[in-house]
Amino acid sequence: MARHVAFVGPDLFSAYHDMVRGLKQVGARVSGIGHTPKSKLAPALKSRLDDYIQVSSLLDPQAVLEAARQLAGKAPLDLIETGDEALVLLTAQVREKLGLPGISVRSANLCRDKPAMKEALRAAGIPCAASAAVNSLGELYAFAEQHGYPLVLKPRSALGGLGTFRVGGRAELEAAAAKLKIDRGEAAAVEEWIEGHEGFYDTLSIDGEVVHEFISHYYPNVLEALNDRRLSPQIAATNRVEASSYDELKEMGRKVVKVLGIGTSATHMEWFFGPKGLRFSEIGARPPGERIWDLYCWGNDLDLWLEWAMVVVHHRLGARPSRRYATGSVQVRPEKDGHFVGYDGLKDVFTRCRGMVLEHRLPAKGTATDPIYKGYLNNVWFRLRHPDYDELRRAMDYIGHRLKIHVAG
Repeated sequence: MARHVAFVGPDLFSAYHDMVRGLKQVGARVSGIGHTPKSKLAPALKSRLDDYIQVSSLLDPQAVLEAARQLAGKAPLDLIETGDEALVLLTAQVREKLGLPGISVRSANLCRDKPAMKEALRAAGIPCAASAAVNSLGELYAFAEQHGYPLVLKPRSALGGLGTFRVGGRAELEAAAAKLKIDRGEAAAVEEWIEGHEGFYDTLSIDGEVVHEFISHYYPNVLEALNDRRLSPQIAATNRVEASSYDELKEMGRKVVKVLGIGTSATHMEWFFGPKGLRFSEIGARPPGERIWDLYCWGNDLDLWLEWAMVVVHHRLGARPSRRYATGSVQVRPEKDGHFVGYDGLKDVFTRCRGMVLEHRLPAKGTATDPIYKGYLNNVWFRLRHPDYDELRRAMDYIGHRLKIHVAG
């Protein structure tokens, strides 16, 4: 009999449509729990769901639990999964109440609560930035006095760089604290600032053992990229994962998965390397955003959406990564907000990158620009691959320097 998997939030992003596709391809019965009316689901998603229940709010654990129980009443549930950061803890809570296997509430909470996460990892000897949970200006001042500036201030359960601030002194600290409502008792996380290059380590694991691993780099680091529209930020996924220079990173990442009790799951871990050496930043028990898995698929002759499904449903791999290509994404930003009116250098870009471009987005004349904080797959972007990582980087640099966007309004 096919295993029955309930997927929470399949309607939220296109990446989750692919996770559902993977589940169907490995022979699972797949039911969805979402917010979108069934009649308005994307056709490709709707066609792959064996059942679907709409709930008033995906952030209501009782509503999701009741939906899961309804689904289980039709066919016994074997698993309940999600790909969404905001739903990982809620899904774990429902999973626990139903007595199903998967990430525990403890592990899910550690992957969401940044101070608790770092406390657990420091206790296991994993190098992290000094950090603390705070809910008052007094606690912030005390942390700043002990560790000095600059500091990082973020929501306690931050997603990516959203709501994250680098503060260089007391005035900036107080301004950021006001935005996060710390001065009104809201909880937040404060950390020492770590100098260095930023990247990420993504995995699939089975019973705590990493079975797929991928390594990528940010150019420049995320906070800088999110706050300066003059930059053309890049994400570069290396095909040199087996190089000895990454051994320390892989060892740390595998240990993090074990310490946090992440059994059979996807993970997305961010790290820094600088004057103080390698430092853990944070981890999520879910796939990376920005459709990064697509880059890994293109670079490794691999369907990672299918691999994820094989791992969670059957506890085994379907294929091995080829490491044939390095892949990357580069975004080119308009100099101001407004409406696109044209491009300069586009022909040169396609000539220089012939045979490398996998996907791209060039908004038509009159299309409104997106705010730069929306992420890496907004405004103008190109996704490329090449067998040589350094040549991939040179091509992305060229796009960022040569392509100019004209905006009116």
